Amino acid sequence: MKHAGRVLILAAIATTGGEQQLPRSAAGEPVGARRLARRSSGAGPGDTERKARPMARKRKLSAASKRALHHRKGPEWFCQFRQADVSGDLAYEAGVNRRDPSAVIRVGELHYVWYTKSPGASAGFGTGNPSRKVFPWDLSEVWYATSKDGWKWKEEGRAVGRGAAGAHDDRSVFTPEILAHEGKYYLVYQCVKAPYVRRVKNTVGLAVADSARGPWRKLPAPILRASDTGEWLGEEDNRFLVTKKGDFDSHKVHDPCLMHYRGKFFLYYKGERMGEEMYFGGRETKWGLAVADKPEGPYVKSEYNPVTNSGHEVCVWHYKGGIAALLTTDGPEKNTIQYAADGINFEIEAVIRDPPHAAGPFRTPDHDKGPLEGLRWGLCFAHRQGWQYIRRYEVNETLKNWSRAKAAYE
Repeated sequence: MKHAGRVLILAAIATTGGEQQLPRSAAGEPVGARRLARRSSGAGPGDTERKARPMARKRKLSAASKRALHHRKGPEWFCQFRQADVSGDLAYEAGVNRRDPSAVIRVGELHYVWYTKSPGASAGFGTGNPSRKVFPWDLSEVWYATSKDGWKWKEEGRAVGRGAAGAHDDRSVFTPEILAHEGKYYLVYQCVKAPYVRRVKNTVGLAVADSARGPWRKLPAPILRASDTGEWLGEEDNRFLVTKKGDFDSHKVHDPCLMHYRGKFFLYYKGERMGEEMYFGGRETKWGLAVADKPEGPYVKSEYNPVTNSGHEVCVWHYKGGIAALLTTDGPEKNTIQYAADGINFEIEAVIRDPPHAAGPFRTPDHDKGPLEGLRWGLCFAHRQGWQYIRRYEVNETLKNWSRAKAAYE
């Protein structure tokens, strides 16, 4: 009978949720639980509780878990994107490339954007004909368009054309960015001097106007050049053959973006290196920074360069006294949104996917409203049937907002 009673007690414990059905002491401990555990396990009255209880295992961390200990950022900067076609003159047009839109600014009742325009197909290098178009941005010029609502656009005409033969911009001008400051307008853009070969070193030019409609006055010399720190190997037109690679921007200075920041003029740009290699993040492209007291320069490259280790087309905006950035396409930190409280030391704030190509965000005066407000909407470009055309993008926070509201979105 004694054994039968113990079986009944154990069965009762198992079917009613364990010890919570036993009488409890003043300390809250189930009366008889310890004794019952010893008897059911065969332990004698002299055995300690330590021997009766299984030992806790020391938890081990994988390499991924150790890295995750540093992933403590909140969702404020996280977002997705949606894109849609625009209408009017910037809609898809076979036979014409329109790409690399600048930031969108509002002047009066109209939105303005500047972009690269180049008709005709490109043939690449090695055709034997130096006058043939190499890339979609070759033999191009900077045009601009206006819109009342940011959706339907009217192409207004050319803003900046190629220079005279022998000038630093006689082959192509492209990838513009706009800065409106104290009643004047400043366009920065890439320039190529003929001939356009694999080893050509481009420059950054600047034009100034008193109106968003121009006319534009080009500075006679570039405001930024590639560093003269690398050395080519041999005479073959091959950008991968070097005896010395040089700095991160020894070959190219691309995608300039001019910002008025802390009383200075910050010129962000993408650098490409001579003898470029591929790493686990892809191409070794990085961003640099050059600073001037006046928009016309002279510009001095930052001693902190490069200021990013990743990114392709430069996309930055103001936020809370710092500079936010969208890094895409290339490098170990590609497809991230980053922030630098001082405009120099960028830290990852969010990892994203499917960002727009060459995003040109609307320069809102409300950029401090939230971390993504300066990126809220703008223009980008896409490919269709061999041609490039301009689209509109918008930040999409739906998934994040569902999650924060604990809503069932599946």
